[in-house]
Amino acid sequence: MRNIKPLNFSIVINAPVQTVWQRMFSDVGYRNWTSAFCEGSYFVGSWQQGETIRFLSPSGDGMVATIAEHIPLEFMSIKHLGFIVAGVDDFSSDNVTSWAPAFENYRFRTVANGTEVSIEQDIAPEYEQYMQDTWPKALLKLKALCEQC
Repeated sequence: MRNIKPLNFSIVINAPVQTVWQRMFSDVGYRNWTSAFCEGSYFVGSWQQGETIRFLSPSGDGMVATIAEHIPLEFMSIKHLGFIVAGVDDFSSDNVTSWAPAFENYRFRTVANGTEVSIEQDIAPEYEQYMQDTWPKALLKLKALCEQC
């Protein structure tokens, strides 16, 4: 039985949606803002709908997912399917089946001051406090990255 709960976060960034989208999902931008979660984080794969993408730490461990939905400049939905441990995809261990699949959704909306980014993430209870502590830091990094001249 899946044991997850949705968490929600948002931030207003003083930059146009095109800038926020590009910096959030580009290789360099992603490495910058996700360093709040794990220094050296990166992705391998494509953000295109239906494609596989891997979110990795410097050790090569991480998560494997597919892009469930991709509406440019509006919405990105990541469907997390499993862990990557020692280079091997794990879709079936108890550690995975307790939460998978889990979605991480990003919404982008133009507002008076720029762009509002909203995140909804399904999370297993043991990671809830970490995400509550870390997402705000990651969003502040994204804001700083997007508001640079």
